[in-house]
Amino acid sequence: MFKVTFQFENGGMIDAFATEGENLLEVARKTNVAIDAPCSGNASCGKCRVKLLGGVLDSKKTRHISDEEYEQGWRLACCSKISGEVTVQVPDIASAYKSRMKVADLSSKDEVKIFENAKQQIQDAGIELKNTMEIIRVQMEIPTLDDTMPDNERFERAIKAKTGIPKVRLPYSVLKKMPQVLRMAGFKVQAVVRKTDRDVFVYDIMPEEEQTVIGGLVVDIGTTTVSALIIDMQSGEVLAKGSTGNGQIRFGADVINRIIETQKPGGHERLQDAIIKETINPMIHEMCSSIGFNSDHIYRMAVASNTTMNHLFMGIDADPLRMEPYIPTFFKTNALYASDIGISIHPDAHIILAPNIGSYVGGDITAGTMVSMIWNRPEFSLFIDLGTNGELVFGNEDFMMSCACSAGPAFEGGDISCGMRATDGAIEACRIDPRTMEPSFTVIGDEGTRPVGLCGSGIIDVISELYLCGMISPKGKFVGEGKRIRHDKYGMGSYVLAFEEEAGSVKDVEITEVDIDNFIRAKGAIFSAIRTMLASLDFDVTMIDDVYVAGGIGSGINMKNAVNIGMLPDIPIERFHYIGNSSLTGAYTMLLSTPAEKKTYEVARNMTYMELSTVPTYMDEFVAACFLPHTDASMFPSVELYQK
Repeated sequence: MFKVTFQFENGGMIDAFATEGENLLEVARKTNVAIDAPCSGNASCGKCRVKLLGGVLDSKKTRHISDEEYEQGWRLACCSKISGEVTVQVPDIASAYKSRMKVADLSSKDEVKIFENAKQQIQDAGIELKNTMEIIRVQMEIPTLDDTMPDNERFERAIKAKTGIPKVRLPYSVLKKMPQVLRMAGFKVQAVVRKTDRDVFVYDIMPEEEQTVIGGLVVDIGTTTVSALIIDMQSGEVLAKGSTGNGQIRFGADVINRIIETQKPGGHERLQDAIIKETINPMIHEMCSSIGFNSDHIYRMAVASNTTMNHLFMGIDADPLRMEPYIPTFFKTNALYASDIGISIHPDAHIILAPNIGSYVGGDITAGTMVSMIWNRPEFSLFIDLGTNGELVFGNEDFMMSCACSAGPAFEGGDISCGMRATDGAIEACRIDPRTMEPSFTVIGDEGTRPVGLCGSGIIDVISELYLCGMISPKGKFVGEGKRIRHDKYGMGSYVLAFEEEAGSVKDVEITEVDIDNFIRAKGAIFSAIRTMLASLDFDVTMIDDVYVAGGIGSGINMKNAVNIGMLPDIPIERFHYIGNSSLTGAYTMLLSTPAEKKTYEVARNMTYMELSTVPTYMDEFVAACFLPHTDASMFPSVELYQK
């Protein structure tokens, strides 16, 4: 056994032990050291860079590490094997996804407005924001030698008399605390219950005078980020908010790599622990601490996530999802409770899952479609959720069709040499002067933060600007010359956004023709999915009345630039609407409103799912869309090059 020391730029340090020949990335994963590996250790992304500080490491040379960088000690963790005691430095950028991921600001005025608008539209559609959770106050006769009825029967009789409902269900957690609470309160108590026509389920019992809030937990589990709310189930007030990176990221940026990880020994437990123990439970603790709230007073939970995330969250084998005929274990289930999977809230809290509708269209899209309100409008609307995956819904009050496209990790910076997640140092917006060819950009982080790479919204801007300035051809090849355009010995072109002395990294921040080609394929997947779905209904893009864009990446996208590169249809810009984290908003309405929960199930049942891989014309559409903006330029009449 050899000691492996992980040293962080902030000064922290973690020691681990490994056997000879063990992979360094796997050692980091076992030790819960956060090293970003979008490709899950396949050596294709080059993001798991570490620096050898001392000792020995068996590391093969890769195309992602230059000769100069290799001499400086830089290595890829996934390509390194333990051959002795070793100390490596984990750069901030490798672990930033876990602590400094840019996520939606749930407190911003825009997000709050989106949230309130969604609630109002739900109510305008005739859906009452009311649930079955209540606080019931009862008073019982104090036991005597002449009245020896046991506590549970005495309590049940009082609840039945108060509600008129003949069946009362008392779980173990209530029975355990009942004798102390009843006697401390002089048999005057209040109970947190769920009341239906059939029965009353008692979640908690406490003295009558105690201040009580029925807490609810809303969680949106994205492939990359996780957002959550704690709410008052009676008033609907949001008590606390939180967002963080999904701890599963270190097992791969996409769901397929994570499913593959589950097939290794202990894989299901590792993936489930990453989302529950490392992500959701710490968020719950942090949110509760911020408002002085007891997590045991969270009695209900709603989750919206894609189909794979639902399976991994529950610890259910997701492997059938990635193999034809792509069958999930469930679309809808009401059989899950907090104690089943170790969520740190009341053990009997029921967990509501937004229903899945296909192997790659999950509850996050169902919840988002619900609050997009396209099911309640006569106009033809397109709902797009842009995240690690791309999911689409098209329709109106009469019909809805959905599909998912494999856009790959490019929108999160994967498959892009300078790509990165939306963390400190990422360029999120860019303009290029058409005369000087000089860039100006916005960088995530505090004022003065130097650029390190490009996140999804920044890549869209850069490619759009390069194309409009005439610096790249419709095929994504560099055709211009200038100080920032250069070619390697093979003739491969690139554009330098920030030279090494301007950047916050050890090398230039540049985008290459290979990067552009990878991103063109990603945007082509989105547009070809739109075209294929519409064509199956005998529609075309000109018939789209409105486009509703949701998801974390959607918040930063310049819609016009997305049209310029042929990712979104060329319709008037005023028809595009950003609707925030619709998955979280939809899960919130499901938790707060029983009628909204039922309506979400109805929306899911009424949605037709199209499996694009089975559509013969999809590949033709995809190939045609792998061009800037498209091989059929007539579909993008508004895209005009700058006049130089």
